[in-house]
Amino acid sequence: MEPRKVRRVSVTLPALDEPGLYLSNVQSLESSQGRVVEFQYADVDLRELDLAGTHLLDGRIQRVRTQRARFHEVRADSVQVSDCDLSSLKWSDSKLSRVTFSNCKLMGALLEDVALDNVLFENCKFDYATLDRVRATGPVIFSKCTLRETTIRACDLGSVAIEACDLRLAEFEGGKYRDCDLRGNDLSTLRGTAALKKVLIDRAQVAQLADALAAELEVTYGEDLDDA
Repeated sequence: MEPRKVRRVSVTLPALDEPGLYLSNVQSLESSQGRVVEFQYADVDLRELDLAGTHLLDGRIQRVRTQRARFHEVRADSVQVSDCDLSSLKWSDSKLSRVTFSNCKLMGALLEDVALDNVLFENCKFDYATLDRVRATGPVIFSKCTLRETTIRACDLGSVAIEACDLRLAEFEGGKYRDCDLRGNDLSTLRGTAALKKVLIDRAQVAQLADALAAELEVTYGEDLDDA
């Protein structure tokens, strides 16, 4: 499969159509051996989905809906996640490599101490979510996602491209963002702009960052005053 590329960032996608690879339908993502391999998990409505100490390898997760999901120490390699509602997901102390999320609802999710390597988020809803100490150890792309009022705290998001995303009132709290590519987004309502040292932007976005900074500083414009 061809990699997905946004400008300088290229993500290697899961290779699930390789000759000799057969995905078996499974009824659960849990395994007594701690590994679920060459699987397809689809069309499930759950109240809760809890996973801990699990390795997901070569599989698809499709149309899974749950009211609450908790993933702890879950490693995912070459996995496609699509059309899922995982709102209020808590995913912690984990590593994702060659994983794609497409058309997924992750509203209010918490990703904490998660390492991302060759991960694509496309057409996903992250509104009101929190990314806490998330590390991009390899290329990562957010494409056409909504991250309204998302908190991005103490993350290391170098080698990340954020393309055509809704970043209204997204807030950056510390972290490292050198070479994070923010081109192609409206930055005028971002919060925590001081954290965005050495990011990549277009010259036209300088005015947007200035608007964001002025809003944070709660400045008053002299021409709006009544000098009388």
